[in-house]
Amino acid sequence: MAKEIIIYGKETCPFTNRAREAKNQEGYTVIYRDVLKDDQNLQEMLKLTGGDRRVPVLVEADMVSIGYGGT
Repeated sequence: MAKEIIIYGKETCPFTNRAREAKNQEGYTVIYRDVLKDDQNLQEMLKLTGGDRRVPVLVEADMVSIGYGGT
């Protein structure tokens, strides 16, 4: 079974794009949720981060990490 990861971010963020590419290359099934295009995605992300608005936010199983590759 493929590993699955949810990435909250925005298309204009280079760190979001790097995270998506890297996780895809690592064999993950990447579920991308754009926080600018869908307010529900933004609200979900804010709930996971305790209100922190930095992207990307990576969610794998029960682990939440904020930032990727320098953010």
